[in-house]
Amino acid sequence: MTAKKLVGKLHLWLGLASGLLVFIVAITGCILAFEQEIKTVLRPYQFVEAANKRATLPPSRLKAIAEKEITGKMAKAVTYGGIGRSAIVSFYGAAPDYFYQVYLNPYTGKLLHITDEETDFFHFILHGHYYLWLPESIGQPVVAYGTLVFTILLITGLVLWWPKNLNKTNRQKSFTIKWKAQWRRVNYDLHNVPGFYALVFALMLALTGLVFGLQWFSKSVYWVTTGGKALPAFQIPLSDTAAAKLPNSPLDAVWQRLSIRKPATAGIYISCPEKPSESIFAYVNYKPGTYYKLDYYTFDQQTLKPLDIGGPYSGTYTKAGFGDKLRRMNYDIHTGAILSLPGKILAFCASLVCASLPVSGFIIWWGRRKKKSKNAKLPVTTATPTKTAHRPMSRVV
Repeated sequence: MTAKKLVGKLHLWLGLASGLLVFIVAITGCILAFEQEIKTVLRPYQFVEAANKRATLPPSRLKAIAEKEITGKMAKAVTYGGIGRSAIVSFYGAAPDYFYQVYLNPYTGKLLHITDEETDFFHFILHGHYYLWLPESIGQPVVAYGTLVFTILLITGLVLWWPKNLNKTNRQKSFTIKWKAQWRRVNYDLHNVPGFYALVFALMLALTGLVFGLQWFSKSVYWVTTGGKALPAFQIPLSDTAAAKLPNSPLDAVWQRLSIRKPATAGIYISCPEKPSESIFAYVNYKPGTYYKLDYYTFDQQTLKPLDIGGPYSGTYTKAGFGDKLRRMNYDIHTGAILSLPGKILAFCASLVCASLPVSGFIIWWGRRKKKSKNAKLPVTTATPTKTAHRPMSRVV
């Protein structure tokens, strides 16, 4: 068996084994590509009128207002979306799972809307994308290793597609779809040609997904991109409970400190500690709608002393090294948001092609399987010898 035939067998069986998983993950990725844009239309309460000379309410006030609406639960975080955007107070927990978002006018404290994110359509799609709607402990590794298999399929597919020489005939066959051919040939071209054009983007989607899904892969990428540094575990340090408490709200103090130099368009996220031992985790988002251009801060809630947690999610964006910046960009590269709307369109198209590959590939395999079965059933005919066939070669003209 030649090397190319071996690659073909590997591509076939890995494709059949992972086809349904790849289809689900890719098609849910398509739906999630424009989640923010769709929610902008469906959730008008995300925006408020920014009147001049109107002070923004501190997080302690917004937290208190929201906790009156979600009784029996403590707020976990307050998010300011920047000028013209509503503030969001988040409530979430497990066993049983709950996730509420309380939208408030940050200038007046008026309640705008309460969403139950556990029942949201996009939250449902996200669970399918991450876990195939299975329990997380089962679905997450299945999706992660299925993504690894898909990465191998992309590479083996390139090997199988690669023409022996790029003359005019081969270029036409390899880079264009012959729409006027029979449907089997059109399907074959739909498997190969769009797959080639989307290859780079599909690999980016797969590899950035593996950073989320596989710890050994994530640590390896971080080690390579940082010049040999180990990826530290993300762990928020504890506050000093022996220190004297601040006379005012530590949330308000952190908010005021972060608001001094930030532009009006930037957002602020502040976690709400439930215990005296918990510290306050916060960030300034200079580009709302993305998650890479953030300055991360951690404070002791008793003293407001800055705490360093290390790793990619600590400190300012401008001072982060290449490997740390790349890790911060991973989510936005995965969704295409790193390039704004054009990037999301590319991610959508690449995901759509990825979803089509298992379908067109299965049709190719099924058609060849039926053809082999049909040929096996045909009767074997034996040619009848003739007198001419027995003539000496010298006599045959």
